[in-house]
Amino acid sequence: MNESRTDWEVWSPAIRATLMFVVKDGRVLLIDKLTGIGKGKVNGPGGKIDAGESAEQAVIRECEEELRIRPLSPVKMGELCFAMTHIPDIHCHVFMAGEYAGEPEATREANPLWTGVDDVPYDRMWDDDRYWLPQMLAGEKFFCRFDFEEEDITWMDVVVGEGSDGRWLGELK
Repeated sequence: MNESRTDWEVWSPAIRATLMFVVKDGRVLLIDKLTGIGKGKVNGPGGKIDAGESAEQAVIRECEEELRIRPLSPVKMGELCFAMTHIPDIHCHVFMAGEYAGEPEATREANPLWTGVDDVPYDRMWDDDRYWLPQMLAGEKFFCRFDFEEEDITWMDVVVGEGSDGRWLGELK
C-alpha cells in the first residue's frame, strides 16, 4: 500500500459517530443499512453523535432508533478514523454489549441481521471491517486509521490488542 495521503497529526473529522455490536450466544447482531452513509451495506447499528452527547449515549440512542433495542452495559472496544474522498471524514467509537433490552425489529433505517461470529458477511461490509472486527469479536481492543479512495482502502494503520487504547483520540475529536 502507498503512504497515507492524510496528515494524521492535524486530521480533524467532520463527523463523530458510533457503532455497536451486540454479541450473544455465539452470534452478532448486525444490520442491513437502508439509509444514509453505508446504505446497502451490512454493519453494526450506530450513527452520528449529536451535540452534547457522549459516544456511549449516542450508540444507545442509535440502537433504539435503528433496531428498537437498548444495549446494556456497552464496553468501548476501539476507534476508527476514516479519511474519505467521497464523503466527510469520520471518527467512530466502536462498542460491544452482551445483553440488550427489547427485541430487534426492522425500521425505516435498518433491518436486523443475526449471524454467527464465524459467519460475518464481510463481502457485504465496508472493506476495513475484515481488519479489526474479527479481533474485536474475540475480545481485543483496537485503534485503526484508514485512507479510502471511494470504497477502496489505499492506506491503513491497524493496531489491535495491548496498547491500542493508548492511541485513542477520545471524545473531543
